[in-house]
Amino acid sequence: MHYFRLVYIIFITLRFGLDDFIHEHAPLKPLRKLIQLLFFWRSKQQAPSVRLRLALEKLGPIFVKFGQVLSTRRDLLPQDVADELAKLQDQVPPFAFDAVQASIEAAFGAYLHTIFPVFEQTPVASASVAQVHFAELADGKHVAVKVLRPNIGALIGQDLALLKSLAWLLQAVSSEGKRLKPLEIVSEFARHTQHELDLTLEAANCSQLARNFQDKRLLIPEVYWDYCRKEVMTMQRMHGTPVSQIDVLRNQGVDITKLAHDGVEIFFTQVFRDGFFHADMHPGNIQVADDGRYIALDFGIMGTLSDTDKYYLARNFLAFFNRDYRDVAVAHIESGWVPADTNADELEINIRAICEPIFDKPLKDISFGRTLLSLFQMSRRFGVVIQPQLVMLQKTLLNIEGLGRDLDPNIDLWQTAKPFLKRWMSEQVGWRSVAKSLKKELPFIIKNAPQMPRLVHQFLTQQTHAEQEAPLRQAIDELITAQQKQARWQKKLALAVVLLVLLQLVSLCIMMFLN
Repeated sequence: MHYFRLVYIIFITLRFGLDDFIHEHAPLKPLRKLIQLLFFWRSKQQAPSVRLRLALEKLGPIFVKFGQVLSTRRDLLPQDVADELAKLQDQVPPFAFDAVQASIEAAFGAYLHTIFPVFEQTPVASASVAQVHFAELADGKHVAVKVLRPNIGALIGQDLALLKSLAWLLQAVSSEGKRLKPLEIVSEFARHTQHELDLTLEAANCSQLARNFQDKRLLIPEVYWDYCRKEVMTMQRMHGTPVSQIDVLRNQGVDITKLAHDGVEIFFTQVFRDGFFHADMHPGNIQVADDGRYIALDFGIMGTLSDTDKYYLARNFLAFFNRDYRDVAVAHIESGWVPADTNADELEINIRAICEPIFDKPLKDISFGRTLLSLFQMSRRFGVVIQPQLVMLQKTLLNIEGLGRDLDPNIDLWQTAKPFLKRWMSEQVGWRSVAKSLKKELPFIIKNAPQMPRLVHQFLTQQTHAEQEAPLRQAIDELITAQQKQARWQKKLALAVVLLVLLQLVSLCIMMFLN
């Protein structure tokens, strides 16, 4: 069924004239003439950027999310395209209020006005998976109610099935399949996307992030659990200005430079301190309070990192900030991100060639496109193995870097992040780390201390028995190996006999034919 979806995607692409974006490629010109003949009826009065946005909206959530990520990269896109794609962040065409009311009443088994005495019919924001309405509870609390789009699960399921099929095909036919791991990447993306279809999971993510930031550096709405269901999430109504409205923020007296630096530190805090980070940080999901603090919204996609991933990431970042390219190369090898037999000297030289040109430069002077191309070329040359668990982090880094570029093009990301990472690494490998580990393990040590002598005795006894049994096991293994070799020789001998008999039969037939 999802192959019909592929045909539909191609049809929409051509219907909205997106082939205009490839008009400069000479080999495709004959194909474009054929497309023009087949789609002679289509209108191209609207600008290509508008048609691109409309096509992505028509194709649904997966494509809208792709447009949202692109919208944060104004350094890579023409201004008109970036402006149009920015509308996908919270201005996707809404679905009808009748469907909103039906969904809420079905979820709670009660009439809408008995759940929310006041409910605004016009949504305040509408995105690819859900839309948000302002409302009031019976006790007068002002809330924001998020409601899933009708039948959104089926549409997303089709797109994910199509992506998995394309990933399987790429992995099967491409020599790069083993390194790029397309199936694992799509599976990771699918897992996060499926989480968006259950708003109780999003509510739990919201609560967890709020606990992580009890110091209120990042403002998180309170969740009202009695008014949450799989299709509906009710949370505190937040008051802020979208982070993309920079002129408005300046007029409110917000320090934009400080805002940019705070954003970098909050991001690294989520990643390295908590290993739990907001993985959909496009401007539509970020607001700024009147006092200059960030407000986070939409918690459907959250990333997680293991302690091992956090350690190697921090080590790479810190070595990079210190221009210790040797340690960057060694960390890549030790973490398994490149093959174990990689030449560390060669890898160090290539990393230096990529990183040196972007040091001591503000974001406005860095060619992200050229740097990204160099990284791709190096990754392919050295067989860098894609880490699916880091895909969400890489996506979020693109958003953060694009947001920082918009807020303060003069910000130096390296100098802003370096003090935080130095402090974090000292806590991981210094005496603080030892003290923290002891504190964590102390209850287990106290509980099991009385049993330690017996456990040690059992371990030593098992080791002694293992040593005594070792010669016998070795003899058995050698016997099994000998039997396997004998069986293989018997098979070869039988095959040789069969071939010899066949040759004799053929020879006999030939002689009879000649006679």
